[in-house]
Amino acid sequence: MSKLTVQIYTDGEQLPTELTEEDAFHSSRLFRLFKETPRHKPYMVTVEDAGGHVLSQLLAIVRYRSSWFPPYLYRQCRIVGAGSYQADTSQTASDLFGMMLQAITERLGRSVLFIEVSNLPQKMFGYRQFRENSYFPVRWMSIHNSLHSHTPEERISEQLQRRIKSIYDKGVITSEVENNDDFKAFMKLLRHHNRLKPKRYIPADEFFHGLRNSCDSRLFLTRYRDHVIGCSAVIYSQRQAYLWYAAFRRKTYAWLHPHTMTIWHVLKDSHKRGFEHVFFMDVGLPFRKNAFRDFILRFGGKPTSTYRWFHCPIGWINSLLSWFYRD
Repeated sequence: MSKLTVQIYTDGEQLPTELTEEDAFHSSRLFRLFKETPRHKPYMVTVEDAGGHVLSQLLAIVRYRSSWFPPYLYRQCRIVGAGSYQADTSQTASDLFGMMLQAITERLGRSVLFIEVSNLPQKMFGYRQFRENSYFPVRWMSIHNSLHSHTPEERISEQLQRRIKSIYDKGVITSEVENNDDFKAFMKLLRHHNRLKPKRYIPADEFFHGLRNSCDSRLFLTRYRDHVIGCSAVIYSQRQAYLWYAAFRRKTYAWLHPHTMTIWHVLKDSHKRGFEHVFFMDVGLPFRKNAFRDFILRFGGKPTSTYRWFHCPIGWINSLLSWFYRD
């Protein structure tokens, strides 16, 4: 068996030409997009054989986060998904993942407050590798809607169908962001909706400009007359659609149910484009009462329990959190 090496790239000009683009969350395209986004630094981790052929790749994003109120300043690392793997290798995906996870964990050291790995394909993927690298799991909720066996209309109640039709009749429409005015309205609503949610980090405008111009994603606006009442950002990867960001004016336009109409359009548009599922990327912790989870489930989605894995470089804090979130 040839010797395998782990490489970490931070310069887009040095990325290997053999990187696969199938998984959008670990592609060179997303690497370059984050490279151009302020307060972000991408790390592309690869496992390569003796001939320099890429066997696997993993994209990690370090965010620089700060705020005046509440006051904080720190860096965090986010990894979305398990990475991309070549089929013609004798190594298992879990083993390759473990090599990349160890490398990025050692590389970042104490330069970040924590590392977060989310949206794994299976709940137990990489369990041993995470434990060996001192990560601890936090139970999380995941919801996805199937689009391949039934239409979106067949998965919702008749009452919800009537409500959606009634709101469409009132003049509510959803369309793609097409010009600079649309984009400004999109960003204004997205930031306003999330301004009191410190955990929900919204990247700089450059990131969403990149999504708008990419063939792998769409930005949508939901309007009532001349008023923007909802928006969403969807990314597409491997025949799946992922709702990454969404915002609504639920209180001001409660009678128009902007959250319902925005989510409904994502489902309908993804079904029309031929995608197999829509994944809601951040449903949250599995509390017994979760209003957003209950709302999403009205569209006929399937809830599953999963893990998000965390690692804090400060040993005693990581040990304390590992004990607190023990299985």
